[in-house]
Amino acid sequence: MKPHPHFPRPDLVARLALVVLLGCSAARLASTGVPGAARNPATVKITVLSTTDLHGRVYPMDYYTGKPAEVGLAKIATLVQRERKDDPHLLLIDCGDTIQGTPLVYYHNRKHNEPTDPMMLAMNSLRYDAMVPGNHEYNFGLAVLQKARSEASFPWLSANTIAKATGQPAYAPFLVKEIHGVRIGILGLTTPGIPRWEDPEHYAGLEFLETAAVAEKYVRILREQEHVDAVVVAMHMGIDGDPALVEPANPLRPAAENAALAIARQVPGIDLILMAHTHRTVSALSVNGVLLAQAGCWGSHLVKAELFFAREKSGGWKLQAKSARAQPVHAGIPADEAMLALIRPYHDETQAWLGTKIGLSARALNAREGSLRDTALIDLIQRVQLEAGQADVSLAANYNRGAFIPAGDVTVRDIAAIYVYENTLYVVEATGAQLKAALEHAAGFFLPHAPGKTPAQLMNPAIPAYNFDMAAGVSYEIDLRRAPGDRIRNLLFKDAPLAPDRKLRLAINNYRYNGGGGYTMLRGAPVLMRSSAEIRDLIIDWVTQNKTIPAEPDHNWRILP
Repeated sequence: MKPHPHFPRPDLVARLALVVLLGCSAARLASTGVPGAARNPATVKITVLSTTDLHGRVYPMDYYTGKPAEVGLAKIATLVQRERKDDPHLLLIDCGDTIQGTPLVYYHNRKHNEPTDPMMLAMNSLRYDAMVPGNHEYNFGLAVLQKARSEASFPWLSANTIAKATGQPAYAPFLVKEIHGVRIGILGLTTPGIPRWEDPEHYAGLEFLETAAVAEKYVRILREQEHVDAVVVAMHMGIDGDPALVEPANPLRPAAENAALAIARQVPGIDLILMAHTHRTVSALSVNGVLLAQAGCWGSHLVKAELFFAREKSGGWKLQAKSARAQPVHAGIPADEAMLALIRPYHDETQAWLGTKIGLSARALNAREGSLRDTALIDLIQRVQLEAGQADVSLAANYNRGAFIPAGDVTVRDIAAIYVYENTLYVVEATGAQLKAALEHAAGFFLPHAPGKTPAQLMNPAIPAYNFDMAAGVSYEIDLRRAPGDRIRNLLFKDAPLAPDRKLRLAINNYRYNGGGGYTMLRGAPVLMRSSAEIRDLIIDWVTQNKTIPAEPDHNWRILP
Protein backbone atom coordinates (compact mmCIF):
# COMPACT_ATOMS: atom_id res chain seq x y z
CA MET A 1 0.00 0.00 0.00
CA LYS A 2 1.58 3.27 -1.10
CA PRO A 3 1.73 6.09 1.46
CA HIS A 4 0.05 9.34 0.48
CA PRO A 5 2.65 12.03 -0.35
CA HIS A 6 1.31 14.39 2.35
CA PHE A 7 1.37 11.79 5.10
CA PRO A 8 4.35 10.40 7.02
CA ARG A 9 6.00 7.40 5.34
CA PRO A 10 6.01 4.19 7.41
CA ASP A 11 9.84 4.12 7.45
CA LEU A 12 9.91 7.64 8.87
CA VAL A 13 7.18 6.71 11.34
CA ALA A 14 9.28 3.83 12.58
CA ARG A 15 12.22 6.15 13.23
CA LEU A 16 9.97 8.73 14.88
CA ALA A 17 8.44 6.11 17.11
CA LEU A 18 11.77 4.60 18.22
CA VAL A 19 9.81 1.38 18.48
CA VAL A 20 11.51 -1.68 19.93
CA LEU A 21 10.14 -4.69 18.05
CA LEU A 22 9.28 -7.58 20.33
CA GLY A 23 9.56 -11.23 19.30
CA CYS A 24 6.14 -12.81 19.67
CA SER A 25 3.98 -15.87 19.18
CA ALA A 26 0.21 -16.20 19.29
CA ALA A 27 0.28 -17.26 22.91
CA ARG A 28 3.33 -15.37 24.22
CA LEU A 29 5.18 -12.12 23.61
CA ALA A 30 8.20 -11.82 25.89
CA SER A 31 10.78 -9.07 26.27
CA THR A 32 14.24 -9.49 27.71
CA GLY A 33 15.48 -7.62 30.74
CA VAL A 34 16.34 -3.95 30.79
CA PRO A 35 19.92 -3.14 29.75
CA GLY A 36 21.81 -1.24 32.37
CA ALA A 37 19.46 -2.14 35.22
CA ALA A 38 20.97 -2.29 38.69
CA ARG A 39 22.39 -5.71 39.56
CA ASN A 40 20.32 -7.65 42.10
CA PRO A 41 18.38 -4.73 43.58
CA ALA A 42 16.51 -5.47 46.81
CA THR A 43 13.38 -3.61 45.72
CA VAL A 44 11.87 -2.66 42.38
CA LYS A 45 9.03 -0.33 41.42
CA ILE A 46 7.16 -1.00 38.17
CA THR A 47 5.05 1.84 36.73
CA VAL A 48 2.05 1.00 34.55
CA LEU A 49 0.29 3.77 32.62
CA SER A 50 -3.11 3.28 30.99
CA THR A 51 -5.38 5.12 28.58
CA THR A 52 -8.75 4.00 27.33
CA ASP A 53 -11.68 4.93 25.12
CA LEU A 54 -9.63 7.52 23.26
CA HIS A 55 -12.20 7.35 20.45
CA GLY A 56 -9.97 8.97 17.86
CA ARG A 57 -9.00 12.00 19.93
CA VAL A 58 -5.49 13.32 19.39
CA TYR A 59 -5.88 17.08 19.04
CA PRO A 60 -7.28 18.86 22.14
CA MET A 61 -10.43 20.07 20.42
CA ASP A 62 -14.07 19.27 19.78
CA TYR A 63 -14.41 18.77 16.02
CA TYR A 64 -18.17 19.24 16.17
CA THR A 65 -17.92 22.75 17.63
CA GLY A 66 -14.42 23.68 16.46
CA LYS A 67 -13.60 24.76 20.03
CA PRO A 68 -10.69 23.66 22.26
CA ALA A 69 -11.25 20.75 24.63
CA GLU A 70 -9.07 19.54 27.48
CA VAL A 71 -8.77 15.99 26.15
CA GLY A 72 -6.77 14.02 23.62
CA LEU A 73 -3.70 11.90 23.16
CA ALA A 74 -1.47 14.92 22.42
CA LYS A 75 -2.00 16.11 26.00
CA ILE A 76 -1.67 12.58 27.36
CA ALA A 77 1.66 12.42 25.50
CA THR A 78 2.98 15.28 27.61
CA LEU A 79 2.09 13.39 30.80
CA VAL A 80 3.65 10.18 29.48
CA GLN A 81 6.89 11.95 28.56
CA ARG A 82 7.07 13.42 32.05
CA GLU A 83 6.57 9.99 33.61
CA ARG A 84 9.23 8.47 31.35
CA LYS A 85 11.81 10.93 32.67
CA ASP A 86 11.27 9.38 36.12
CA ASP A 87 10.91 5.81 34.87
CA PRO A 88 12.22 5.08 31.36
CA HIS A 89 11.07 1.46 31.58
CA LEU A 90 7.40 2.03 32.43
CA LEU A 91 4.62 0.09 30.72
CA LEU A 92 2.01 1.92 28.60
CA ILE A 93 -1.27 0.15 27.77
CA ASP A 94 -4.48 1.18 26.00
CA CYS A 95 -7.75 -0.57 26.80
CA GLY A 96 -9.59 -0.04 23.51
CA ASP A 97 -12.23 1.89 21.56
CA THR A 98 -9.38 3.70 19.90
CA ILE A 99 -9.83 3.98 16.11
CA GLN A 100 -13.44 5.30 16.09
CA GLY A 101 -15.24 8.28 17.51
CA THR A 102 -14.23 11.61 15.93
CA PRO A 103 -14.52 13.11 12.45
CA LEU A 104 -10.72 12.75 12.21
CA VAL A 105 -10.79 8.95 12.36
CA TYR A 106 -14.10 8.74 10.50
CA TYR A 107 -12.65 10.66 7.57
CA HIS A 108 -9.56 8.47 7.60
CA ASN A 109 -11.45 5.19 7.83
CA ARG A 110 -14.20 6.02 5.35
CA LYS A 111 -12.83 8.67 3.00
CA HIS A 112 -9.03 8.30 2.89
CA ASN A 113 -7.84 5.04 4.39
CA GLU A 114 -4.57 4.70 2.45
CA PRO A 115 -2.23 6.43 4.94
CA THR A 116 -1.24 4.82 8.23
CA ASP A 117 -4.03 4.83 10.79
CA PRO A 118 -3.60 8.12 12.72
CA MET A 119 -4.21 6.55 16.13
CA MET A 120 -1.66 3.82 15.51
CA LEU A 121 0.78 6.44 14.22
CA ALA A 122 0.37 8.52 17.37
CA MET A 123 0.52 5.51 19.69
CA ASN A 124 3.61 4.12 17.96
CA SER A 125 5.33 7.44 18.59
CA LEU A 126 4.53 7.11 22.31
CA ARG A 127 5.89 3.54 22.38
CA TYR A 128 2.78 1.80 23.66
CA ASP A 129 3.43 -1.73 24.88
CA ALA A 130 -0.01 -3.19 24.13
CA MET A 131 -3.62 -2.41 23.31
CA VAL A 132 -6.88 -4.29 23.85
CA PRO A 133 -9.37 -4.02 20.96
CA GLY A 134 -12.73 -2.63 22.06
CA ASN A 135 -16.15 -3.09 20.52
CA HIS A 136 -15.86 0.13 18.47
CA GLU A 137 -12.74 -1.18 16.74
CA TYR A 138 -15.22 -3.25 14.68
CA ASN A 139 -17.42 -0.33 13.55
CA PHE A 140 -15.75 0.05 10.15
CA GLY A 141 -15.43 -3.68 9.42
CA LEU A 142 -12.60 -6.18 9.58
CA ALA A 143 -10.56 -4.75 6.70
CA VAL A 144 -10.17 -1.40 8.47
CA LEU A 145 -9.53 -3.12 11.80
CA GLN A 146 -6.86 -5.43 10.39
CA LYS A 147 -5.15 -2.57 8.55
CA ALA A 148 -4.89 -0.55 11.76
CA ARG A 149 -3.72 -3.59 13.68
CA SER A 150 -1.01 -4.30 11.10
CA GLU A 151 0.24 -0.71 11.42
CA ALA A 152 0.67 -0.91 15.19
CA SER A 153 4.18 -1.49 16.49
CA PHE A 154 2.71 -3.14 19.59
CA PRO A 155 0.48 -6.19 20.02
CA TRP A 156 -3.30 -6.12 20.25
CA LEU A 157 -4.33 -8.47 23.10
CA SER A 158 -7.66 -10.27 23.54
CA ALA A 159 -7.74 -13.76 25.02
CA ASN A 160 -11.51 -14.19 24.67
CA THR A 161 -11.77 -13.23 20.97
CA ILE A 162 -11.66 -16.57 19.17
CA ALA A 163 -11.12 -17.39 15.49
CA LYS A 164 -13.83 -19.91 14.65
CA ALA A 165 -11.68 -21.59 12.00
CA THR A 166 -9.01 -22.62 14.51
CA GLY A 167 -10.69 -22.36 17.87
CA GLN A 168 -7.69 -20.30 19.02
CA PRO A 169 -7.47 -16.66 20.10
CA ALA A 170 -7.57 -14.28 17.14
CA TYR A 171 -5.18 -11.97 18.97
CA ALA A 172 -2.27 -12.68 21.28
CA PRO A 173 -3.95 -13.45 24.60
CA PHE A 174 -1.19 -11.97 26.74
CA LEU A 175 2.15 -10.23 26.84
CA VAL A 176 5.00 -10.90 29.28
CA LYS A 177 7.41 -8.05 29.98
CA GLU A 178 10.53 -8.42 32.11
CA ILE A 179 11.70 -5.21 33.77
CA HIS A 180 14.66 -5.16 36.18
CA GLY A 181 14.23 -8.92 36.44
CA VAL A 182 10.55 -8.68 37.42
CA ARG A 183 8.15 -10.51 35.10
CA ILE A 184 4.82 -8.77 34.46
CA GLY A 185 2.03 -10.62 32.68
CA ILE A 186 -0.51 -8.48 30.79
CA LEU A 187 -3.73 -10.29 29.88
CA GLY A 188 -6.19 -8.73 27.40
CA LEU A 189 -9.97 -9.19 27.49
CA THR A 190 -12.73 -7.66 25.31
CA THR A 191 -16.38 -7.20 26.24
CA PRO A 192 -18.35 -10.11 24.72
CA GLY A 193 -21.32 -7.96 23.68
CA ILE A 194 -20.06 -7.17 20.19
CA PRO A 195 -22.53 -9.48 18.37
CA ARG A 196 -25.38 -7.56 20.03
CA TRP A 197 -24.20 -4.28 18.55
CA GLU A 198 -22.42 -4.97 15.28
CA ASP A 199 -23.45 -6.25 11.87
CA PRO A 200 -22.31 -9.88 11.49
CA GLU A 201 -19.93 -9.13 8.61
CA HIS A 202 -18.03 -6.73 10.90
CA TYR A 203 -16.89 -9.67 13.06
CA ALA A 204 -17.17 -12.53 10.57
CA GLY A 205 -15.24 -15.60 11.64
CA LEU A 206 -14.94 -14.47 15.26
CA GLU A 207 -16.70 -15.32 18.48
CA PHE A 208 -16.42 -13.59 21.83
CA LEU A 209 -16.33 -15.79 24.91
CA GLU A 210 -17.58 -14.79 28.33
CA THR A 211 -14.57 -13.46 30.15
CA ALA A 212 -14.37 -14.86 33.71
CA ALA A 213 -13.53 -18.43 32.66
CA VAL A 214 -11.06 -17.21 30.04
CA ALA A 215 -9.39 -14.96 32.60
CA GLU A 216 -9.05 -17.84 35.05
CA LYS A 217 -7.45 -20.04 32.38
CA TYR A 218 -4.83 -17.51 31.30
CA VAL A 219 -4.04 -16.20 34.77
CA ARG A 220 -3.17 -19.79 35.67
CA ILE A 221 -0.96 -20.04 32.56
CA LEU A 222 0.77 -16.78 33.42
CA ARG A 223 1.38 -17.86 37.01
CA GLU A 224 2.25 -21.53 36.52
CA GLN A 225 3.89 -21.64 33.08
CA GLU A 226 5.18 -18.12 32.48
CA HIS A 227 6.16 -17.68 36.16
CA VAL A 228 5.21 -14.03 36.25
CA ASP A 229 5.58 -12.00 39.43
CA ALA A 230 2.41 -9.99 38.86
CA VAL A 231 -0.67 -10.17 36.62
CA VAL A 232 -2.19 -7.07 35.05
CA VAL A 233 -5.54 -7.52 33.28
CA ALA A 234 -6.23 -4.90 30.63
CA MET A 235 -9.90 -5.18 29.73
CA HIS A 236 -12.36 -3.40 27.53
CA MET A 237 -14.95 -3.73 30.26
CA GLY A 238 -15.84 -1.78 33.37
CA ILE A 239 -18.06 -1.93 36.43
CA ASP A 240 -21.84 -2.29 36.37
CA GLY A 241 -24.52 -2.88 38.91
CA ASP A 242 -23.28 -1.58 42.28
CA PRO A 243 -23.83 2.13 43.08
CA ALA A 244 -21.30 1.83 45.92
CA LEU A 245 -18.68 0.86 43.36
CA VAL A 246 -18.92 3.83 41.03
CA GLU A 247 -21.29 2.60 38.31
CA PRO A 248 -25.11 2.84 38.71
CA ALA A 249 -27.18 -0.17 37.69
CA ASN A 250 -28.13 -0.04 34.01
CA PRO A 251 -31.14 -2.23 33.16
CA LEU A 252 -30.17 -2.23 29.48
CA ARG A 253 -26.73 -3.79 30.07
CA PRO A 254 -26.26 -7.53 30.56
CA ALA A 255 -23.95 -8.35 33.47
CA ALA A 256 -21.38 -10.01 31.19
CA GLU A 257 -20.83 -6.76 29.27
CA ASN A 258 -18.86 -5.30 32.18
CA ALA A 259 -17.35 -8.14 34.19
CA ALA A 260 -14.62 -6.30 36.10
CA LEU A 261 -16.14 -6.95 39.51
CA ALA A 262 -16.92 -10.58 38.77
CA ILE A 263 -13.37 -11.23 37.59
CA ALA A 264 -11.82 -9.43 40.56
CA ARG A 265 -13.97 -11.47 42.95
CA GLN A 266 -13.80 -14.86 41.23
CA VAL A 267 -10.39 -15.17 39.58
CA PRO A 268 -7.41 -15.64 41.90
CA GLY A 269 -3.95 -14.42 41.01
CA ILE A 270 -4.77 -10.96 39.56
CA ASP A 271 -3.01 -7.90 40.99
CA LEU A 272 -4.23 -5.00 38.84
CA ILE A 273 -7.20 -4.50 36.50
CA LEU A 274 -7.18 -1.64 34.01
CA MET A 275 -10.79 -1.01 32.97
CA ALA A 276 -12.60 0.62 30.04
CA HIS A 277 -15.87 0.78 28.07
CA THR A 278 -18.13 2.65 30.53
CA HIS A 279 -16.26 5.98 30.16
CA ARG A 280 -16.04 6.27 33.95
CA THR A 281 -13.04 7.59 35.83
CA VAL A 282 -11.89 5.29 38.63
CA SER A 283 -8.73 6.35 40.42
CA ALA A 284 -8.29 3.37 42.72
CA LEU A 285 -10.72 0.72 43.87
CA SER A 286 -9.78 -2.39 45.84
CA VAL A 287 -11.94 -5.49 45.45
CA ASN A 288 -10.88 -8.82 46.92
CA GLY A 289 -7.28 -7.60 47.04
CA VAL A 290 -7.32 -6.59 43.37
CA LEU A 291 -6.61 -2.96 42.48
CA LEU A 292 -8.91 -1.55 39.77
CA ALA A 293 -8.52 1.74 37.89
CA GLN A 294 -10.01 3.37 34.80
CA ALA A 295 -8.82 6.37 32.77
CA GLY A 296 -12.19 7.90 31.87
CA CYS A 297 -12.48 8.51 28.13
CA TRP A 298 -11.23 10.65 25.24
CA GLY A 299 -7.82 11.16 26.84
CA SER A 300 -9.35 13.02 29.78
CA HIS A 301 -7.20 11.06 32.25
CA LEU A 302 -4.06 8.94 32.44
CA VAL A 303 -4.04 6.13 34.97
CA LYS A 304 -0.73 5.71 36.77
CA ALA A 305 -0.36 2.49 38.73
CA GLU A 306 2.74 1.54 40.70
CA LEU A 307 3.67 -1.98 41.75
CA PHE A 308 6.32 -2.36 44.47
CA PHE A 309 8.34 -5.59 44.66
CA ALA A 310 10.86 -6.94 47.18
CA ARG A 311 13.38 -9.68 46.46
CA GLU A 312 12.83 -12.90 48.39
CA LYS A 313 15.57 -15.13 49.81
CA SER A 314 14.91 -17.57 46.97
CA GLY A 315 15.87 -14.86 44.51
CA GLY A 316 12.31 -14.34 43.28
CA TRP A 317 10.12 -11.29 43.65
CA LYS A 318 7.11 -10.66 45.87
CA LEU A 319 4.59 -7.88 45.30
CA GLN A 320 4.53 -5.88 48.54
CA ALA A 321 2.33 -2.89 47.72
CA LYS A 322 0.46 -1.20 44.90
CA SER A 323 -1.24 2.09 44.21
CA ALA A 324 -3.11 3.83 41.41
CA ARG A 325 -4.63 7.14 40.52
CA ALA A 326 -6.25 8.70 37.47
CA GLN A 327 -4.40 11.90 36.59
CA PRO A 328 -6.70 14.46 34.93
CA VAL A 329 -5.83 16.40 31.81
CA HIS A 330 -6.35 20.16 32.22
CA ALA A 331 -5.61 23.49 30.59
CA GLY A 332 -2.21 23.70 32.26
CA ILE A 333 -0.95 20.63 30.42
CA PRO A 334 0.30 21.58 26.95
CA ALA A 335 -0.28 19.35 23.96
CA ASP A 336 2.86 17.60 22.73
CA GLU A 337 4.00 19.55 19.67
CA ALA A 338 5.71 16.58 18.04
CA MET A 339 2.48 14.58 18.14
CA LEU A 340 0.44 17.49 16.81
CA ALA A 341 2.87 17.81 13.91
CA LEU A 342 2.72 14.06 13.25
CA ILE A 343 -1.09 14.07 12.98
CA ARG A 344 -1.48 17.51 11.36
CA PRO A 345 -2.04 16.18 7.78
CA TYR A 346 -5.01 14.13 9.02
CA HIS A 347 -6.29 17.04 11.10
CA ASP A 348 -6.07 19.54 8.24
CA GLU A 349 -7.95 17.41 5.72
CA THR A 350 -10.63 16.64 8.33
CA GLN A 351 -11.10 20.34 9.05
CA ALA A 352 -11.38 21.12 5.34
CA TRP A 353 -14.10 18.47 4.93
CA LEU A 354 -16.00 19.62 8.02
CA GLY A 355 -15.95 23.24 6.84
CA THR A 356 -17.68 22.47 3.53
CA LYS A 357 -20.94 24.46 3.16
CA ILE A 358 -23.83 22.25 2.10
CA GLY A 359 -27.09 23.97 3.03
CA LEU A 360 -29.07 26.68 4.81
CA SER A 361 -31.20 27.00 7.93
CA ALA A 362 -33.79 29.73 8.39
CA ARG A 363 -33.11 29.85 12.11
CA ALA A 364 -30.83 28.39 14.76
CA LEU A 365 -31.72 24.86 15.88
CA ASN A 366 -30.42 22.74 18.74
CA ALA A 367 -30.90 19.28 20.24
CA ARG A 368 -30.71 20.30 23.88
CA GLU A 369 -34.28 19.19 24.64
CA GLY A 370 -34.43 16.51 21.96
CA SER A 371 -35.35 13.79 24.48
CA LEU A 372 -38.15 15.84 26.06
CA ARG A 373 -40.14 17.06 23.09
CA ASP A 374 -40.30 16.74 19.33
CA THR A 375 -37.59 18.88 17.74
CA ALA A 376 -36.60 19.85 14.22
CA LEU A 377 -33.14 18.26 14.44
CA ILE A 378 -34.45 14.84 15.47
CA ASP A 379 -37.14 15.17 12.82
CA LEU A 380 -34.39 15.74 10.25
CA ILE A 381 -32.90 12.34 11.13
CA GLN A 382 -36.37 10.79 10.94
CA ARG A 383 -37.14 12.41 7.58
CA VAL A 384 -33.88 11.13 6.07
CA GLN A 385 -34.49 7.61 7.36
CA LEU A 386 -38.09 7.58 6.12
CA GLU A 387 -37.12 8.80 2.65
CA ALA A 388 -33.94 6.75 2.23
CA GLY A 389 -35.72 3.57 3.36
CA GLN A 390 -39.13 4.34 1.82
CA ALA A 391 -40.40 3.49 5.27
CA ASP A 392 -43.73 3.96 7.03
CA VAL A 393 -42.29 4.65 10.45
CA SER A 394 -38.84 5.66 11.71
CA LEU A 395 -37.16 5.35 15.10
CA ALA A 396 -34.30 7.63 16.14
CA ALA A 397 -32.82 9.09 19.30
CA ASN A 398 -31.06 12.23 20.45
CA TYR A 399 -27.46 11.23 19.72
CA ASN A 400 -25.82 14.50 20.76
CA ARG A 401 -27.53 17.00 23.06
CA GLY A 402 -24.89 19.53 22.09
CA ALA A 403 -25.76 19.49 18.38
CA PHE A 404 -26.42 22.99 17.04
CA ILE A 405 -27.36 24.33 13.61
CA PRO A 406 -26.77 28.07 13.17
CA ALA A 407 -29.05 30.34 11.23
CA GLY A 408 -27.68 30.75 7.71
CA ASP A 409 -24.98 28.57 6.17
CA VAL A 410 -24.86 24.94 7.32
CA THR A 411 -21.64 22.93 7.05
CA VAL A 412 -20.74 19.26 7.14
CA ARG A 413 -19.52 19.91 10.71
CA ASP A 414 -23.00 21.04 11.78
CA ILE A 415 -24.69 17.98 10.33
CA ALA A 416 -22.05 15.52 11.52
CA ALA A 417 -22.67 16.72 15.07
CA ILE A 418 -26.29 15.57 14.90
CA TYR A 419 -25.36 11.93 14.34
CA VAL A 420 -22.06 11.05 16.03
CA TYR A 421 -22.21 7.25 15.64
CA GLU A 422 -21.18 4.96 12.78
CA ASN A 423 -24.65 3.44 12.39
CA THR A 424 -26.15 2.21 9.14
CA LEU A 425 -29.83 2.17 8.15
CA TYR A 426 -32.04 -0.91 8.23
CA VAL A 427 -35.66 -1.13 7.12
CA VAL A 428 -37.40 -4.10 8.69
CA GLU A 429 -40.88 -5.54 8.62
CA ALA A 430 -42.45 -4.94 12.01
CA THR A 431 -45.96 -5.15 13.38
CA GLY A 432 -47.88 -2.51 15.24
CA ALA A 433 -47.43 -4.60 18.38
CA GLN A 434 -43.64 -4.60 17.95
CA LEU A 435 -43.56 -0.85 17.41
CA LYS A 436 -45.65 -0.26 20.54
CA ALA A 437 -43.36 -2.60 22.51
CA ALA A 438 -40.35 -0.61 21.30
CA LEU A 439 -41.95 2.67 22.34
CA GLU A 440 -42.92 1.24 25.74
CA HIS A 441 -39.34 0.11 26.20
CA ALA A 442 -38.13 3.58 25.22
CA ALA A 443 -40.50 5.18 27.74
CA GLY A 444 -38.53 3.38 30.46
CA PHE A 445 -36.02 6.21 29.94
CA PHE A 446 -38.19 8.07 32.46
CA LEU A 447 -38.56 7.22 36.13
CA PRO A 448 -42.05 6.87 37.66
CA HIS A 449 -44.01 10.10 37.82
CA ALA A 450 -43.64 12.18 40.96
CA PRO A 451 -45.91 15.18 41.58
CA GLY A 452 -44.09 18.44 41.06
CA LYS A 453 -41.25 16.92 39.03
CA THR A 454 -40.77 17.71 35.36
CA PRO A 455 -39.91 15.10 32.71
CA ALA A 456 -36.36 16.50 32.70
CA GLN A 457 -36.10 15.67 36.41
CA LEU A 458 -37.43 12.16 35.79
CA MET A 459 -34.85 11.10 33.20
CA ASN A 460 -33.13 7.94 34.43
CA PRO A 461 -29.41 8.80 34.77
CA ALA A 462 -28.47 5.14 34.21
CA ILE A 463 -29.94 5.14 30.68
CA PRO A 464 -28.15 7.21 28.01
CA ALA A 465 -30.23 9.43 25.74
CA TYR A 466 -29.18 7.39 22.69
CA ASN A 467 -31.33 4.56 24.05
CA PHE A 468 -34.51 6.66 24.15
CA ASP A 469 -36.04 6.20 20.71
CA MET A 470 -38.70 8.50 19.35
CA ALA A 471 -40.93 7.63 16.40
CA ALA A 472 -41.95 9.49 13.25
CA GLY A 473 -44.74 8.38 10.89
CA VAL A 474 -47.06 7.80 13.84
CA SER A 475 -48.44 10.06 16.57
CA TYR A 476 -48.60 9.13 20.25
CA GLU A 477 -48.33 10.26 23.85
CA ILE A 478 -46.08 9.06 26.67
CA ASP A 479 -48.07 9.24 29.92
CA LEU A 480 -45.59 9.10 32.79
CA ARG A 481 -48.44 8.76 35.29
CA ARG A 482 -49.01 5.22 34.09
CA ALA A 483 -46.96 2.18 35.03
CA PRO A 484 -43.90 1.37 32.91
CA GLY A 485 -44.92 -0.90 30.06
CA ASP A 486 -48.29 0.84 29.73
CA ARG A 487 -47.33 4.43 29.03
CA ILE A 488 -47.93 4.74 25.27
CA ARG A 489 -51.37 6.22 24.61
CA ASN A 490 -53.26 7.19 21.45
CA LEU A 491 -50.82 5.50 19.06
CA LEU A 492 -52.10 6.46 15.62
CA PHE A 493 -50.92 5.58 12.12
CA LYS A 494 -52.43 7.59 9.26
CA ASP A 495 -54.86 9.16 11.76
CA ALA A 496 -56.27 5.80 12.86
CA PRO A 497 -55.44 3.57 15.85
CA LEU A 498 -52.46 1.35 14.97
CA ALA A 499 -53.64 -2.27 14.85
CA PRO A 500 -51.29 -4.72 16.63
CA ASP A 501 -51.11 -6.92 13.51
CA ARG A 502 -50.56 -4.07 11.06
CA LYS A 503 -47.33 -4.64 9.13
CA LEU A 504 -45.02 -1.65 8.77
CA ARG A 505 -41.80 -0.77 7.00
CA LEU A 506 -39.83 0.38 10.03
CA ALA A 507 -36.58 2.36 9.64
CA ILE A 508 -34.04 1.75 12.41
CA ASN A 509 -30.26 1.70 12.75
CA ASN A 510 -28.10 -1.42 12.82
CA TYR A 511 -27.54 -1.05 16.58
CA ARG A 512 -31.30 -1.41 17.14
CA TYR A 513 -31.62 -4.22 14.59
CA ASN A 514 -29.06 -6.19 16.57
CA GLY A 515 -30.98 -5.60 19.80
CA GLY A 516 -28.77 -2.80 21.12
CA GLY A 517 -30.15 -0.84 24.06
CA GLY A 518 -32.42 -3.72 25.06
CA TYR A 519 -34.69 -3.41 22.00
CA THR A 520 -34.95 -7.17 21.71
CA MET A 521 -38.41 -6.95 20.12
CA LEU A 522 -36.73 -5.69 16.91
CA ARG A 523 -33.80 -8.08 16.81
CA GLY A 524 -33.90 -10.37 13.82
CA ALA A 525 -36.98 -8.76 12.21
CA PRO A 526 -37.20 -9.47 8.44
CA VAL A 527 -34.87 -7.07 6.63
CA LEU A 528 -36.45 -5.25 3.69
CA MET A 529 -33.56 -2.88 2.98
CA ARG A 530 -30.20 -1.89 4.42
CA SER A 531 -27.81 0.88 3.49
CA SER A 532 -24.10 0.55 2.91
CA ALA A 533 -23.60 4.23 3.87
CA GLU A 534 -23.71 5.47 7.44
CA ILE A 535 -26.83 7.38 8.47
CA ARG A 536 -24.60 10.42 9.05
CA ASP A 537 -23.65 10.40 5.37
CA LEU A 538 -27.29 9.96 4.36
CA ILE A 539 -28.16 13.12 6.31
CA ILE A 540 -25.25 15.04 4.79
CA ASP A 541 -26.35 13.92 1.30
CA TRP A 542 -29.97 14.92 2.01
CA VAL A 543 -28.99 18.43 3.11
CA THR A 544 -26.63 18.78 0.13
CA GLN A 545 -29.45 17.90 -2.27
CA ASN A 546 -32.33 19.72 -0.54
CA LYS A 547 -30.32 22.74 0.66
CA THR A 548 -32.85 23.97 3.24
CA ILE A 549 -33.29 22.31 6.64
CA PRO A 550 -36.92 22.23 7.88
CA ALA A 551 -37.03 24.50 10.92
CA GLU A 552 -40.27 23.24 12.52
CA PRO A 553 -40.98 19.79 13.99
CA ASP A 554 -44.26 18.06 13.21
CA HIS A 555 -45.16 17.67 16.91
CA ASN A 556 -46.26 14.07 16.46
CA TRP A 557 -45.49 13.00 20.04
CA ARG A 558 -45.54 14.51 23.51
CA ILE A 559 -44.99 13.66 27.16
CA LEU A 560 -47.82 13.79 29.70
CA PRO A 561 -48.46 15.42 32.07
